Amino acid sequence: MSSLDWLYARRRFGVIPGLERMHELLARLGEPQQAFKSILVGGTNGKGSTSSTLASVLSTAGYKTGLFTSPHLSYFSERFMIDGKRPDEARLEAMITQIKPHAEATDALFFEISTVLACQYFAEQGVEYAVMEVGIGGRFDSTNSLDPVLSIISNVALDHTEVLGGTVEKIAFEKAGIMRQGKPVLSAARAGAAKVLQEQAQEKGAKLWLLDREIYSALLTMSWQGVALQVDSPLGSVRVQSPLVGRFQADNVALAVVAAQLLGVSEAAIQKGVAKTRWPGRLERIDYQNRQFIIDGAHNPDAARVLRQTLEDLAVRDIILIFGANKDKDLEATLIPLAELATRVIFTQASLIPKATPPELLKELWPEAALASTPAEAIRIALELPSDATIVIAGSLYLAGEVRPLLLGESPEAFRK
Repeated sequence: MSSLDWLYARRRFGVIPGLERMHELLARLGEPQQAFKSILVGGTNGKGSTSSTLASVLSTAGYKTGLFTSPHLSYFSERFMIDGKRPDEARLEAMITQIKPHAEATDALFFEISTVLACQYFAEQGVEYAVMEVGIGGRFDSTNSLDPVLSIISNVALDHTEVLGGTVEKIAFEKAGIMRQGKPVLSAARAGAAKVLQEQAQEKGAKLWLLDREIYSALLTMSWQGVALQVDSPLGSVRVQSPLVGRFQADNVALAVVAAQLLGVSEAAIQKGVAKTRWPGRLERIDYQNRQFIIDGAHNPDAARVLRQTLEDLAVRDIILIFGANKDKDLEATLIPLAELATRVIFTQASLIPKATPPELLKELWPEAALASTPAEAIRIALELPSDATIVIAGSLYLAGEVRPLLLGESPEAFRK
């Protein structure tokens, strides 16, 4: 068994709240997280877009910048980027082998080991800033064992309710766990979630900047080429052009811009870094066999509604939907907004994740849908339909990550149990 296979096998232990294992594991490895400055980016949706934008800006400003995200899209090494480049996979394997005995001694979980692996790799490579995307919640997430100079909470919506609670207020409380005394925290949360963050910031002594209060974002243009916006904050005004698609990205980009301002990045570097951002698998258009595909990782009701709104905004009205989702999601509320927009629906399941919902169970929610046992078969069925409709693939980031290499002619990563 390779070291990476061993790491994947530890997913069977699931998620167990608590930071004790992380603290012990980091201590055993010499506290690698102290070698760089970290920024924690939490939230329900948009935290990946915010993280990738901020990392791009910091790299452009001349800082050696690490970016830790999860889950990966198509390749495990994508979780550990430095200045936009994936690490050598042989080096990752060697580092996992080094961490393995310490991980087993502390009963560390899959995501905890992945977080420590990022810290080890970033420290070894001399990273100056590490943008760390929070996994689930915040308070007990493994990334919260770091001491950030700045925290971001992109937004708060219903997801992982079995772990975080069934209301946005309870989820906001969990996400507020990444705040630090005397340190700034930025958020696009609104209504009840924003109120909870304000209460927690006051209690923790953190300096909260909210969108529509200290931060203002004006969307200037939106197209398939991305969004242009003006961001205003107490630190000044800046106009930026981002290649990220969808009006909702204006919030994410604005948070990244103001975070960069707080870190002392120049206006020119902010503009250039925002323009250079890459975040595949999110409203990404790919032409394949003379058909247009749109891949998006929308995996919860809020993200599905945003995807539908963006498709309508950009006049994509004739679609074939390929949909697959994980068992732990609100399947009906995620599916219906997208299925209602489609002329045909095809259900499938990603092979890269063991908790994928079987297509037969999804058919109970939309009986007229076709079934495909694999994403490759779903693509074949969609291409054979007598239609020029745009083919939209959504419901799971794992599904997006498995489909993307197929459309680009790349070799997908092997399935690991």
